Amino acid sequence: MAIVALHSAATGLTALSTEIDVIANNLANANTTGFKTSRVNFQDLLYQEKAQPGVENENGDIRPMGTYVGLGVKVSNTQLDFTQGSAQPASGDLDMMIEGPGFFKVAIQPDVGDGFAYTRAGNFTLNRDGEVVLGNSEGPRLEPPVNVGEGVSLIEVSTNGMITGVEQGATERTEFGQLGISTFLNSSGLKPIGGNLFIETDGSGPASDGIPSEGGFGKILHKFLEGSNADPVRELVSLIKAQRAFEMNSQSIQAADEALQVIGNLRRF
Repeated sequence: MAIVALHSAATGLTALSTEIDVIANNLANANTTGFKTSRVNFQDLLYQEKAQPGVENENGDIRPMGTYVGLGVKVSNTQLDFTQGSAQPASGDLDMMIEGPGFFKVAIQPDVGDGFAYTRAGNFTLNRDGEVVLGNSEGPRLEPPVNVGEGVSLIEVSTNGMITGVEQGATERTEFGQLGISTFLNSSGLKPIGGNLFIETDGSGPASDGIPSEGGFGKILHKFLEGSNADPVRELVSLIKAQRAFEMNSQSIQAADEALQVIGNLRRF
């Protein structure tokens, strides 16, 4: 019956609406430091079995195929893409990026993500206490904490994450702290919470903390920032495909509605 087509097409419109929302968010963050795009994955729903394959018919033959009518589609998940964004030169003393696998670890509210979050954005700065913090609207502190203090010049971050600088009145460099980074077995299982931050989940597994450039961890590039990995051309192509699929599903609803009108008009004959 056409009523099945109505419901199937309706599920298609709902799922495609979600995909358009995700693509729009990817495009909106095309210039967001360290942003990682998401991809919508779909799965089909249950099937009505009208004829079972492998059943013997009245002639003694085995039916080679069955007859199944699907009941639509749904969004199975949104999958984060942690492909590294392009390296962009930056001028901040504490601007940095991770080349290779890994996340910067920052401290957040203790009731969220066990008090820690992870980010690929490296636009760090100093707060009023001289602590290294992420330059988003909340300013979470780098973990483990690094305090640079006042009057420090010529700040450098080595490839292995050692932060050094020249204090006021000094002639030699001072080590202020060692930067650590973290990795996950399943980065796509992380939960985005906004502010360029992700938190650990059961799906991602626990964080493995280490030192940059050691044991498979990425290295630090000082005075570079990792750009968004959103490709506007690819996202626009995906948006056009989603729009066309949305239109085709709406046409399916129109066709099913016309079929139901014909069925409803049969009583006149």
